[in-house]
This record gives sequence, C-alpha cells and structure tokens, in this order.
Amino acid sequence: MSLFNCLSVFMYCLFYLYSDHDTHYFSKKTEMCPSNRKLLKRFKRGWMWNQFFLQEEYTGSDKQYIGKLQSDMDRGDGTLKYILSGDGAGDIFTIDENNGDLHANKRLDREDKAFYTLRATVVNKNTGMKLEPETEFIVKLHDINDNEPIFTKELYTVSVPERSNMGTSVTQVTATDADDSMYGNSAKLRYSISQGHPYFSVEPDTGIIRTALGPGEMDREKREHYQVVIEAKDMAGQRGGLTGTTTVNITLTDVNDNPPRFSQSIYHFSVPESMKAGTPVGRIKAVDKDLGKNAEMFYNVVGGDGLDMFDVITDKDSQEGIITFGKPLDYEKTRSYTLEIQVQNTQTLDTRFLGYLPTKDMATVRIGIEDVDEPPLFERASYVMEVKEDAAMGTAVGSVRAMDPDGYNSPVRYSIDRRTDLDRLFNVHSGNGSIFITRPLDREEAAWHNISVIATEFNKPLQTSRVPVYIRLLDVNDNAPTFASFYETFVCEKTKAGQKIQMVSAVDADDPAGGHKFFFSLATEGAYRGNFTVRDNGDNTAGVLTRRSSYSRLHKSVYLVPVVITDGDFPMQSSTGTLTVRVCTCDREGNMELCNAEAQTSSAGLSTGALVAILLCVIILLMIVVLFAALKKQKKKEPLIISKEDVRDNVVSYNDEGGGEEDTQAFDIGALRNPEAIEESKQRRDIIPSDTLYPPLRRTAIPSRDNADVRDFINQRVQDNDNNPTAPPYDSLATYAYEGTGSVAESLSSLGSASSEGDQDYNYLSDWGPRFRKLADMYGAEDSDCDS
Repeated sequence: MSLFNCLSVFMYCLFYLYSDHDTHYFSKKTEMCPSNRKLLKRFKRGWMWNQFFLQEEYTGSDKQYIGKLQSDMDRGDGTLKYILSGDGAGDIFTIDENNGDLHANKRLDREDKAFYTLRATVVNKNTGMKLEPETEFIVKLHDINDNEPIFTKELYTVSVPERSNMGTSVTQVTATDADDSMYGNSAKLRYSISQGHPYFSVEPDTGIIRTALGPGEMDREKREHYQVVIEAKDMAGQRGGLTGTTTVNITLTDVNDNPPRFSQSIYHFSVPESMKAGTPVGRIKAVDKDLGKNAEMFYNVVGGDGLDMFDVITDKDSQEGIITFGKPLDYEKTRSYTLEIQVQNTQTLDTRFLGYLPTKDMATVRIGIEDVDEPPLFERASYVMEVKEDAAMGTAVGSVRAMDPDGYNSPVRYSIDRRTDLDRLFNVHSGNGSIFITRPLDREEAAWHNISVIATEFNKPLQTSRVPVYIRLLDVNDNAPTFASFYETFVCEKTKAGQKIQMVSAVDADDPAGGHKFFFSLATEGAYRGNFTVRDNGDNTAGVLTRRSSYSRLHKSVYLVPVVITDGDFPMQSSTGTLTVRVCTCDREGNMELCNAEAQTSSAGLSTGALVAILLCVIILLMIVVLFAALKKQKKKEPLIISKEDVRDNVVSYNDEGGGEEDTQAFDIGALRNPEAIEESKQRRDIIPSDTLYPPLRRTAIPSRDNADVRDFINQRVQDNDNNPTAPPYDSLATYAYEGTGSVAESLSSLGSASSEGDQDYNYLSDWGPRFRKLADMYGAEDSDCDS
C-alpha cells in the first residue's frame, strides 16, 4: 500500500475515534484498519479530559451537573474508583467515585474566580493501585450580566472657560464593568447624559463631555456652576442592560470679557484748604463683573482744571481710585476744581462680545475747597542770610516777611524762638521782620547759626507759623597764625653752617577765600640771629638752619629761637613762635649721644606727675596691708550674759575653747596657781554693779603652791557666790560647758558630780592626746599623792 493510502486510513481512524463519542469524555481504544490488517498500534491514555463549562450564579436547589469522566478500564463491575483533586475539590466540586459524574455544590461567581483547575485519576478499589495517570482539566464559568457599570469617581469637579466654542472638551468620564468583556455584551458600555441638557453632551463610546452651546450662551456672569449627570449602560446600551451614574460639577472660569464701569457719572468731594498735600480727598470705585486679575483696573486723570493739582492712585486691594493732591490748596485763589477720571482694565480685554461698547469708562469729579482760618504764611519756605563776624551790634542781617493768607489780612508780629538762639545773639523787629545782631559774633566758634522766626497774628495769637533762618558768618582776618605744634629739636656741637635742624609749619583759625598764605622770618633783634636763621620754603613751611659750625654745650646748652609767622590776608596778622634748640654731643653720623642734664631728664627720666602717681599707689597699698593686719588681730568680745532680763535662773555660756598648754594668750594660768593675786574688789560681769548692795568680799586664804589645784580655785569662786547678796536670785544655778550624755567627760555640772574626789578617775586624760598630757600629769600626780 502506498504512503498516501496509509495516511488516508490513519486520518479516517482518528476521525472515527473522536466523532463516535460524546464531547464530555473520551475512551481508550486500539484501532485496526478496515481491511483487518493491523496498520499501527497506539497506546494512549485510557481516558482524556476536556474543558467543562459551568454557568455562574446558579439558582437551582440541586447540585449543578457539570459532566462525566469515564475510563476505558471501567467495565461496570464496580472495581474502579474515581478520585478528584485540585481547586475546590471536595468542597465546591465533587465526583461520584463509582461512575465519574462531576457536580458543583455551591453557587459560583465568575467575577470572583473565572475558572478552576482540577485533577482526576482512577484507582482500584480493592488494591488502591492507580490504574490511570493523574490528568488535569479545567472547569470554566460562563458569564452572565450580573454587574452594573461603575465609574472611577462618584463625583467629578472640572472647569471650562466661559465663552468657549461649541464642542469644546470639558473632561472624560470612565466606567468599568466586572462582567466578561470577551463573552457577549455584558461589559460593552454606552454613555449618555441624563442631566445637563442643553448645555453639555457626552460621546457614547468614549465618555468625553463637550459643550453643547455656543459662546454667547456660556456666560459666567449669567450662570457659573452646572451639575451634569452621566449614565453608563452595559449590553451596548440595549434594553435590559444594567446602568451606573456619576455626577460632574462643571464651573465656568472667568475670562476678561467685561470692562469696568463707574456706578455714577459725577462725584462730589470737599476738602479744607488747610489739609496737607498728599492727604486723600476721596475714593471712587468702578465695578467689573469679572474676577481676579480680569477685574483689576487702574485710574488716571485725563482732563479738568485740576489736572496739575490732583492725582489718582489705585488701591490694589479694593480696586478703588484714591484722589490726592500734590500742591497746597488756597481757598482765596481757587475755590473748586473739576477732574475727568478714566478707568480701564490692566489685562487685555476680550472684545469679541462687546460689540460697540467702549473698553474704558469716564467719570467727572468735582472738588470744593473749604475756607479755613490759616496762620500767617511766609514768602519763603526758608531763608539764608550772611553777615561778617566783626559786624557791630545792631547791624541788620536780613528780614523775613509773612502775611495773613485769609481775606481779613490781619497784621503779623514777629519773634525768635529762643530755643533755637540760646545765647540771644540775634533779635527780630516785631513789626517789619528785620533780623539784627545783639551780641558779638565769632566765626571760629560757630560758622552757622540756625534760628526759627515765629509769625503770629495780632488778632488771633493762636494762629502762628514759623520759618527756619540760616545765618552764615563771613570770615574776617582776626586771628594770627601760630605754630602747628610745639617744636623742640637739637643741634650737634660739631656741625656745619647752613645745616637744617627743623622744619616748621603754621595754622590759622581764619578761613580766607583764597586759602592760607604764611610767611616765616626771625625776629628782628636778638643774639640768636648769629646762631640760627630761617628759610621760608614758600609752601607755608620753613626750615631752621644753623649759621655756625660749632656750638658748646658747656657754654650754652639751650637756645630759644623766636620765629615770626605772618599771614597774607588783610588786615595782616602775625605772631611769634619759639623753637627750643638744645645743644648735644653727636657721633660722626650726626646722631645724638648726650645732651645737657635738663635734656636727659626730660627725655630719659620720668615726669613729676608719673613719680607722684607711683608714690600714691605705694602709700595706698601700705595702708591696705596695715588695715588688714589690724582687722585680723582684733578680737570681738562677747558679753558674758546674753540676756539682760532678770530671770530666776541665769545661764552663763562659756563657749570659748582654749588652745591648751601652749596657748599663753587665751588664759592666764597664773590666776589658778595664785588665787590670792586676784583683786578683792573685782566686780561680777553678770549683774549691774551697785555700791550699796555690793559689800567687800572676804576671801579665805589659800596656801600657794606651784602645782595649785583647779578645784580649789573653783571652790573659792563658789564661796564668793554664796556670800554675795546681790546675786539674783539667792540661789543661782550656773552650768559650765554641759557636754550631754553622749560625752566621754560626762556632765561638768556640780549638781551631777560626785561629792567625793576619790570617785574621779583621771587616767583617761592621757588618751586624749598631747594637748591633755600636762593635765593628766597634774591629776595623776595628785592621785598618787593622795594614795600615799
């Protein structure tokens, strides 16, 4: 058989195989050619999958049948078992394990999940052995129109310029449908406008919103806001489709299509003549229906008799025109003014819809001037006068003039504000305003004098005005020139004639118009002319030269050279300045080595003032040291009795701690060793002394010995207190340095002490350190004596 015949038989077998079975399952076969000749043997899978379809949103009460799976190995004897796995197997999808029927247990939504992938296999019930390899198949959900279109925004807010042409795009709205766009028309949308006619329209396929009227109808000044409702419908807009809506708020933005207009054609204002220049007279306002920059305007004066007097400026915030004036007003000259003011936009105006209307507006402003009782008015705002500094008293400097600007022409009286002329150098004639000198003037003290002249109406003293007067003093050559500084130089003992030893210059307090010109020369008489000479340099300086080749420091150590300085002004002034020249010993190069004693002291030593200052500083330091030492040595004594009140018990504080045996300044130990040396007439410090109540005390003689017991001294003092009738009260308790219960020494009070001396043990004093060693020796020795 040829190759073509074999291929034909093969295709026929395949067609027969696939056309003889249901589309929901395939069975396993081994095919032979019709001539019973075995052409080929193909081992394929015992059963094959196909794609299953299931409708979404099933509303039936029973399980939804999907299809059937069957294997060629299934002989119907119940030995096979179908097993299902994959997405939703056992929960959403179940399979009859005996016959392979596939069911859906739940209601499914394609928008949640469009398809499910499952796997099936066949096993032997008895052995559990897998008879077929696991095969994968898909369950796909058929879409139904169960979702309405949803817009991306619930509310759109857009704008479009007013006066836009018809068909101008405003915005585009977009809606989506969750249904399957590849199956039917469930997701095919059409847009329509349900609210917003006739101003706007929408394209059905794209959702683009456009203007539906011409520029003449879309005027913001007539209507600014529009609300448009757009509807989207699926099923290509056919009946039965689902719809969704959205709202579009459209605002017409402003364009400059309205010129400003005055609300009235004539404005009236009045202003007093006394108002200062620059003060606002009034405000005018034009109205522009546009907004923002399109409503900005500016005003200007274009005509009227007040064109050169008044101006108008624009208030940027309120868009008002503020009328001001730049020159003083005078009711007596002009009583009213008329202005023509024009207003227009600052931005370019869209004139397409104005027709023959003007783009600017005009208004007439009439300003009346009110008469005010004004103070005198000077002819000038200020006066400048000149006078020579040597002018005699009473000389007239100049005059001022003021007049009453009102129609009354009241007389004026003049005076000088003395706060501007504290030295009273000038005065003014009260009637004619002539200013004259009252005291001598000096240009070198003050070249200018600034005074204020006051003009007052006779009939109305409160009406005053003032004017500044600047008086310049002209210079007169009344000062002689002098040396520019103090000059002092030296000359070497060995020099040469014509040697310049000093350059001098001069100053003059005067200020001549042509500048200073000074002449220098030596005085006409004197012995110095043979020693020195002066050479005028012609530039207001001069050089002092030697006329000898040698000078003797021992013969004459100092020369005073008088130099005559003369100015070149009229009248000529001159003065004599003295140059001090010292004779010194110099080296070969002309450097000074040694001068006379006076020169050395003045150059190398300290001045007298410096020496006095140093001496004062030393004295002040010594006084501070002495005062500090005196304060350090001074000791402040405290009163024995703190309180002066008479109480039943007197507590005497002894709070001065001694310095030990080495302290010989704090306490005189001799008083303890020789109690008889104490004066018998010594008075008590804790009471006020009295001659009548203080009889002389009798002391019991105590034998003196080198190592006197302190206890004997204390007993003597106790006896003195007992015999003293002036001690208040009769029994006085004195506490001596009570230490407290925590002290090793315990209480020192006689009330708490033992009556027997033998009860005291003073051995512990040796443990208190070297300061108490002497006391331990004294008491320890005493105890030893008593024991022996």
